[in-house]
Amino acid sequence: MIMTMSIIPAIADAAPVLTQWRRQLHTHPELAFEEHSTAAFIASTLATLGIEVHRGLGGTGVVGTVRGARPGISIGFRADMDALPMNEENDFTHRSQHAGRAHACGHDGHVVALLGLAQYLSQHPPATGTVQLIFQPAEETASGAQRMIDDGLFERFPCDEIYAFHNMPLFAPGTVGIRPGPVLTGYAIWQVDIEGVGGHGAAPHKAADPLQAAARLAIEISAIVGRFVDPMQPAVISACSLHAGTSYNVIPSRAELSGTLRGLSQATQDLLLHRLCEACAALELSSGCKIACRVVHQCPPCVNADGPAKLAQLACADVVGAANVLQDHPALPFTDDFSHLLEQRPGAYLFIGQSGVMCHHATYDFDDALLPIAASIFACIVQRRLNQSAPQ
Repeated sequence: MIMTMSIIPAIADAAPVLTQWRRQLHTHPELAFEEHSTAAFIASTLATLGIEVHRGLGGTGVVGTVRGARPGISIGFRADMDALPMNEENDFTHRSQHAGRAHACGHDGHVVALLGLAQYLSQHPPATGTVQLIFQPAEETASGAQRMIDDGLFERFPCDEIYAFHNMPLFAPGTVGIRPGPVLTGYAIWQVDIEGVGGHGAAPHKAADPLQAAARLAIEISAIVGRFVDPMQPAVISACSLHAGTSYNVIPSRAELSGTLRGLSQATQDLLLHRLCEACAALELSSGCKIACRVVHQCPPCVNADGPAKLAQLACADVVGAANVLQDHPALPFTDDFSHLLEQRPGAYLFIGQSGVMCHHATYDFDDALLPIAASIFACIVQRRLNQSAPQ
């Protein structure tokens, strides 16, 4: 696949090293805000390349700064570092060596692709401006980006624009998806706490059954999207967890139902939450239970700005060819807290196609062939934006 593309030669030459780095990280995954070894590896690699390094932003975050010869704008590139709390089921030599932790979303590849850009810029710095290399913790919990912002990311490391990518098994290998506007849904994690009156399973009339209320609510919410959301607006609400009871003949006194809701606009998310709360209030009246609904965590939709998205399209075409740049793909029903960075600064989020199982599958592995592709696309963005010319 690489031989048919315009990979920047210096990055193509580095591909074997990038693969080695990526597999090293894959072997030792770390969870959200625990990416200490990963951060140390990143910082050490950047320092070896002669790049200015800053650690500890947002907990375990790392930022590398590359300055051009002359003043100019500053652009940022973000890679997420954390793994998923799950077991890996592969048997290759670089499989996870840690039970309950796996790089099943490709963040190991995101880190190394950005290190590939760092290696290239250490030898080919931009003519003007500054490049900020942002290594973010805790994307899987959608909390690391905001933590870095709260720690002064953009005050300490100014960015006029910001970019990121994700591997995407839904897209064909050799293609890249990049478009202006919404590209990923936002989400909210909701939790419903139900307090009833416990009792004997043979005497339900003496109880206020929270388990039955939870089950009724789980069914009721499935109608919210179909009845209250504009059919032309993407939206989904799912009940994913129900906890109640300890025995087959004891009506419990408490139940907990939780799940997620997603939409391509904050207005859609707010509508879903409003209707969920109304359903809880109505069920409280009919069930005799006390029912409280709350948002545990939320993240806005990921929205690409027009200018950066069009620039990224040109950079992708430089590498994979214009015919392989998908400019009108539909938005995807996933979430990335890169959206918090895009709320602060204009930027673009792109998808690089790969084969194999979907992310978060126990046998998922990042395709190492994507490393020089992603690094080259980022380098072309730098060349077009800070060198004011198409790549040579």
